[in-house]
Amino acid sequence: MSDKYVIGIDSGSQSTKVYIFNQHGEVVCSESEGLQPMMSRKPGYVEHPDDDLWDSLKIVLRKLMKSFRGEVKDIMGLGLCSIRCCRVFMKADGSLAAPVMSWMDIRAYETYEDAAEISYTSPTSGYLTHRLTGAFKDTAANAYQGQFPVDMDTWLWSDDTQHFDSFKIPREKLVELQMPGTILGYVTEKASAETELPVGLPVVATANDKAVEALGSGLIEPNVGLVSLGTYITSMVLGNKNVTDAGSFWTNLSCIPHNYLYESGGIRRGMWHVSWYKGIIGEEYAKKAKAEGYSVEDYLALEAEKVPAGSDGLLTIPDWLAPANQLYRKGVMLGFDERHTRGHIYRSLLEGIALTLKNSYDDMNHELGIRPEKMIVSGGGSNSDLYMQIFADMYGVKTVRNQINGAAALGSAICAAVATGVYKDFKEAVSHMVKQKDEFVPDMENHKTYTQINSKAYRQLPELMESTLKTIYEAMK
Repeated sequence: MSDKYVIGIDSGSQSTKVYIFNQHGEVVCSESEGLQPMMSRKPGYVEHPDDDLWDSLKIVLRKLMKSFRGEVKDIMGLGLCSIRCCRVFMKADGSLAAPVMSWMDIRAYETYEDAAEISYTSPTSGYLTHRLTGAFKDTAANAYQGQFPVDMDTWLWSDDTQHFDSFKIPREKLVELQMPGTILGYVTEKASAETELPVGLPVVATANDKAVEALGSGLIEPNVGLVSLGTYITSMVLGNKNVTDAGSFWTNLSCIPHNYLYESGGIRRGMWHVSWYKGIIGEEYAKKAKAEGYSVEDYLALEAEKVPAGSDGLLTIPDWLAPANQLYRKGVMLGFDERHTRGHIYRSLLEGIALTLKNSYDDMNHELGIRPEKMIVSGGGSNSDLYMQIFADMYGVKTVRNQINGAAALGSAICAAVATGVYKDFKEAVSHMVKQKDEFVPDMENHKTYTQINSKAYRQLPELMESTLKTIYEAMK
């Protein structure tokens, strides 16, 4: 029997990535297209310029279809995943009424203000769904509860009048919601001309980007944790109840209907901290790494591997991007002495990210009353053997990574495979399409070291630094 194919879209904050997978979860071809830099017309405003999300998607889909060598008739469907927590305003024809608000834009979380030129408001996934299909529909699982009046129990727009009215969004300006793994519509002739996708190709609902990544990572069982290493870093565990009164996590809609993801506190700009360090380390170092056949990250990792767990007392608080309502917050590196090298700084950055997330992860699991026995790590940071071992040592559990690193794209493709009948349900699709690459077993001596550092110093460090950072902020105004 010939292969069947599904397309997975991962439309992110910095780039649009699109893959074609076969029914075994193997990458047939992939393409990506970078987005323009965000624009900020006022403090707190963070917008996507022009029609950047749609323009980049058109470009990358055209490239993808040109590189595809299989039979187009065997492409079963397209799963659409886009950035969560953004806000889009559309005119009656579905075009943009205003620039797309990024998840970093303070207005994205404010009460809706109506305007005559706005006919619809939705997340980015609703907008891209319309551009592809002409339908004003969206996945229920990308309607963030702080922005839209979604009922987290029914996965529909809320029937509670008081709750619904608190958002001040006219009902007629909301798009129709559907469950993940269902067909939202079909590629129109106009969209086909712009993207080279076949006319009539099913466009399938997925979820918010973190939930889609969780599905593509294989997080469909209890007693397993997931660390997502991206621009925003967070950790998740699976649940089946809408927990509304949590103190140390929040409940997110899953990619599997009526399942939930419990999500810990996260780290803004996450793995960007590594990009920052690469950017300041200098061209000479980068040239030296290249001359010896290494990327800058791998070259730094060679140095960091020689550094003991705990980086000889060099501690990092990875807080390089302050929230708009806490501008005093800054990143901190503390504990330098004459022993410390480039490798120490690099390892301390990695350890600071992992420790900060571990404390949020532990708080979440303690409140839930669980102790996951395995950790899946996804995202670009999981490519590093060094970082995978740091996570295993620090968390004290077996840590695994999968063959496919583009977990959000794979999760999108899994949704498409379910919606179009390639597989009967999500469990069967994941069993066939998500494959583990390798695993890392914790060094318990290192685990003991990390536990002592965290309990005796690191966990208290952000609170201890707060008054000093506030004083510095006021002095620098």
